[in-house]
Amino acid sequence: MAKGKTTAFFCSECGYESSKWMGQCPACRAWNTMVEEPVAKASSSPGGRGRAGGPQRPAAYTRPSLLSEISLEEQDRIPTGFKELDRVLGDGIVAGSLILVGGDPGIGKSTLLLQVCRHLAADGRRVLYISGEESLKQIKMRANRIGPVSGELRFLCETNLDRIEQALEAEGPQVAVIDSIQTMYREEIASAPGSVSQVRESTGLLLQIAKSRGMAIFVVGHVTKEGVVAGPRVLEHMVDTVLYFEGDRNAAYRILRGVKNRFGSTNEIGVFEMEEKGLAEVENPSEYMLEGRPQDASGAVVSCSMEGTRPILLEVQALVAETSFGMPRRTAAGTDYNRVNLLMAVLEKRCRYEMSRLDAYVNIAGGMRMNEPALDLAIVMALMSSYKDRPVDPGMLIFGEVGLSGEVRAVSQAAQRVYEAAKLGFTSCVLPKVCLDRMKPVPGIKLIGVSTVREAIGIL
Repeated sequence: MAKGKTTAFFCSECGYESSKWMGQCPACRAWNTMVEEPVAKASSSPGGRGRAGGPQRPAAYTRPSLLSEISLEEQDRIPTGFKELDRVLGDGIVAGSLILVGGDPGIGKSTLLLQVCRHLAADGRRVLYISGEESLKQIKMRANRIGPVSGELRFLCETNLDRIEQALEAEGPQVAVIDSIQTMYREEIASAPGSVSQVRESTGLLLQIAKSRGMAIFVVGHVTKEGVVAGPRVLEHMVDTVLYFEGDRNAAYRILRGVKNRFGSTNEIGVFEMEEKGLAEVENPSEYMLEGRPQDASGAVVSCSMEGTRPILLEVQALVAETSFGMPRRTAAGTDYNRVNLLMAVLEKRCRYEMSRLDAYVNIAGGMRMNEPALDLAIVMALMSSYKDRPVDPGMLIFGEVGLSGEVRAVSQAAQRVYEAAKLGFTSCVLPKVCLDRMKPVPGIKLIGVSTVREAIGIL
């Protein structure tokens, strides 16, 4: 009798399994992603036959429930101690959920989760922090930096998931942290930790533990050079929530963005600042982003972008100069490069400005990355301010979407943007005329509606 095949080919992108190698994955259509790895040994299922070959009793029947029979309580949401993190999670941690936290190395993932564990333990909850990358002494050094730890917060250094399962069952924590999933392994799988098989099987076991015991588990995941969590894409499908920690490690601020959330919105973001004692939440990002902006400088415009229900004011900077070469140079930092080229083409075709012979550099100050169409009018006004060398009123807010015909189109949640500007002391606002007709007057701020780019440029 021939021996069964002990290896299989897996797609490193989506986790598709095949018995033979293929150049292109039939599931996600990615090329050269199939890798050969050992497969786990098949175990006897509860409904199958045991080792002796005799029939086993079927599993107990679970009666389905009506939706009206399921009760939701406020205790099902666990506050983390960070309002910014609670907003991204959807008002707190859901019991029995599996949360994946990804980010670049050194961005602050472990620091954030350690601070969350510290807050939860101080609130009287049992927390278990499991690390496969640091020793207990290294964890204590980092814990001493962020502040004193009290309560039922325990630490464990382990990479064997079978032992981790025993520890979780014995300790029975309400919240657990796995740092990181790429260091965990199961003995049934012969491949190395971090491989497609290990990551998939390890996540499946953690998901089973979280759902069966009602335990919330945070899983830290490393990211690739493309900015996605390393491992198969099926990892993101298995978990309940996917959070990405973004930002330049050399900058002070960090942005926590929800990519997937079964229990809340994916449009919310949380803003943190890296300090000496760890991460501190930034409750007013608009004021933080506008600190130190120049006065009476051409090419600087303040605009407003919406992240979920939160308006964030930011500064759009532009520099326009005649090119020294035959081909003009265009650079965009923090916004879409192709969008900048499109807006400059609109200025040349609809407003008769010779932009094809000019270098253009557009930047979102502070390192923010925003691709919302509501920034179109601010980019146009910043370009024209630099082109004419005329500064825009520093107390003016500008937002609106620009179409290919040069029209200024409506944007969503215009009232929230104007109220945020009035709260920070802005005295005027240029917005689409369609939005102005639907709004009520706002005390302390003058509203100027424009329907075309020409009208907006006339304000300069």
